[in-house]
Amino acid sequence: MDVTAATSPTSGAPAPPPQTNAVLSSDFETFLQMLTAQAKYQDPLEPIDSSEYAAQLAQFSMVEQQVKSNDLLTALTAQLGASNMAQMSSWIGMEARTTAAVHFDGAPLTISPTPAAVADNVQLVVYDAAGAEVQRLTIPNSTEPVQWAGVTSGGAPFPPGLYRFEVESRAQGSLVLSEPAETYGKVTEAQIISGQTLLVLEGGSTVAADTVTGLRSPTPL
Repeated sequence: MDVTAATSPTSGAPAPPPQTNAVLSSDFETFLQMLTAQAKYQDPLEPIDSSEYAAQLAQFSMVEQQVKSNDLLTALTAQLGASNMAQMSSWIGMEARTTAAVHFDGAPLTISPTPAAVADNVQLVVYDAAGAEVQRLTIPNSTEPVQWAGVTSGGAPFPPGLYRFEVESRAQGSLVLSEPAETYGKVTEAQIISGQTLLVLEGGSTVAADTVTGLRSPTPL
């Protein structure tokens, strides 16, 4: 089981940067020194309005609060990411339903088509890892799952590797719909990259966790 957080070497939620409070304190002291100097050396004939001091203090306070809020949001995001990662770890070893390319090892693959209702001819189109079409099969106009046996018209098995599927719907000879078909791939790893949870499937395909539409236990051999 491999669970990877690409944004952090540890699984715990990282604390806000340790230097933040010190920097804010130092900046505030510098700001007060500058404000004091400004008052000390102001022109007696044209003194600075006290409302300007209040405005500057308020502005600095707003910046300070914004920095603290950003740090809190960063910590919260990291915490949520760690929680999400813990949840995703339970998916490892399961089979996820996805439109991504999945690994074929000789065992039939379950395909979930969604053809157009008006179609009078529906075809399952199979593509290899290079994106080349390797097979085209006529299937019923139904959303019921179909099994792809992974054999050629001559009965020879396709080589192991990654394959993806599309369903083409035609009505009176015209193509009315072409869209990816969902199938199941075994989850081997979970990652967090740039705040997004990704699942690595057997064979190396990567899919965003929020695009997975179903999970099932591995099919018995």
